[in-house]
Amino acid sequence: MKMPRLPLSGQCRCGQVKIEMTAAPIMTAACHCAGCQTMSSSAFSLTAMVPSSGFKVTQGEPVIGGLHGSQQHHYFCDHCMTWMYTRIEGVDGFLNVRPSLFDDHGWFVPFIETMTKEKLDWAQTPATHSYEGFPPFEDFEKLMGEFASSSEPHS
Repeated sequence: MKMPRLPLSGQCRCGQVKIEMTAAPIMTAACHCAGCQTMSSSAFSLTAMVPSSGFKVTQGEPVIGGLHGSQQHHYFCDHCMTWMYTRIEGVDGFLNVRPSLFDDHGWFVPFIETMTKEKLDWAQTPATHSYEGFPPFEDFEKLMGEFASSSEPHS
């Protein structure tokens, strides 16, 4: 996968909330869980796992929507309700941003796919690794290393 030229700017559907990514993703994914299918109105959601220090909201005030649980906080534009990013409680090092929000998103390819036990039979991705649930925590370091070594800088 070609890594994007940074920084990347993006926005929600209506443009009231704008975001910026200044650090390359540590991994990319497609999630097939029923919740992501419902929130994205699609077969799966796409995620770029971005270091928290390399992401910021540059305009607007996103609100929590979607699942209002204690473990995941899904952030949306309060006007058009575009699902923009997710923060996982207790995971401060990265967040999950929807890569299709960036002006340049042609670089994105999912490296892993998760929750395939819930995927629609016809849904396919080019992901290198596939998991029925989420990858075991102990696999993440290996996966991030493999992702980094398979990613080429943008030219």
